[in-house]
Amino acid sequence: MTRAVWVKADDTVGDWDDRRARITAALEAGADWVLVDEDDVERVRELGDINVAAFRTDGNVTLVDDIDEAEDETGDAATRADAIVVGKNGEGDATIDLPEDFSGSADLSTLRRDGDFDRGAYVRILGTEYERFAETAAEEADHTIVIGDDWTIIPLENLIARIGDETDLVAGVTSAEEAKTAFETLEIGSDAVLLDADDPDEIRKTVEVRDEAARESLDLESAEVLDIERAGSADRVCVDTGTLLEHDEGMLVGSMARGLVFVHGETAESPYVASRPFRVNAGAVHAYVRTPDGGTKYLSELQSGDEVQVVDLEGNTREAIVGRVKIEQRPMFRIALETESGDRVETLLQNAETIKVASSEGRKAVTDLESGDEILLYYEDTARHFGEAVEESIIEK
Repeated sequence: MTRAVWVKADDTVGDWDDRRARITAALEAGADWVLVDEDDVERVRELGDINVAAFRTDGNVTLVDDIDEAEDETGDAATRADAIVVGKNGEGDATIDLPEDFSGSADLSTLRRDGDFDRGAYVRILGTEYERFAETAAEEADHTIVIGDDWTIIPLENLIARIGDETDLVAGVTSAEEAKTAFETLEIGSDAVLLDADDPDEIRKTVEVRDEAARESLDLESAEVLDIERAGSADRVCVDTGTLLEHDEGMLVGSMARGLVFVHGETAESPYVASRPFRVNAGAVHAYVRTPDGGTKYLSELQSGDEVQVVDLEGNTREAIVGRVKIEQRPMFRIALETESGDRVETLLQNAETIKVASSEGRKAVTDLESGDEILLYYEDTARHFGEAVEESIIEK
């Protein structure tokens, strides 16, 4: 599931200076959306590039105006919101009372997709009637924002179970800790959180929680080195990322997609060359590298702006942007491995002391590898077609 962080920055936050501070913090932290009032959309566009959701303050979830009027108000691209949210100053926030025995519909049908924006509903959960209201709004809303003033009344898990498949469920939170709970509830979690907090550090921490929730955790295993031999020269690829790598991080690369070898980043000091803590010397142009979506790309395909998956020795993953790819002809080793299941996989790595793999003895240069050594890899018994896992018989050797 893709997670998202929204930051609340409407007029309940304070004056424009207060709102701008939140929006700027959201931009700098890498949040996905800001939620503002319609009058602020153009000013948000001037601050930076982020998805903008805007409250329609002249309507509510059940009494929305015609879409033509909404389009007139939103205007050109600079003032047009990516999502129109209704519910503020209406039934959604209890400005207009909702009957305790509410069982009707929250009609967003006039917010048609003819407009170039998503539809959103904003509901404070003040009782069971508001839960029912959120459920009916979710039938038509692209995003359903639920604010739980007291989650002991209406547990978040009920909302996830009932409307999670119909809409992007956005749970209101006030801290990164609450965001973590929202993302983990029922082992499914909300699709997004709406953070109501001024502290830039809290916004940044919430974005980090989002990233952690969306990342894979891989089961890495050891494979025995069957053979290592000089293989002549090939076009070798260095992947330089826009991110500094930790000492125990690297990438998963290999000649065969089902068995990708853990190759360390060049974070260690060496008597031969200076460290390059943003670089992984990944192998020859034909090899695969794993990507954050669980797919693979050929090293020869990578270019600036692409994303690759970074993994540590425990299998924890994160994404990194490729800043540069260097392809040069270099002497190579061919390394043949046997997995725990008895499968044979291979890869080519440059014949150089600075290229290191994770062995049972610790970080080890490929120039020091011997038959019988054990090194770390990621193995999955599947074939690949254009980088996607497929169930078909493919022979790689």
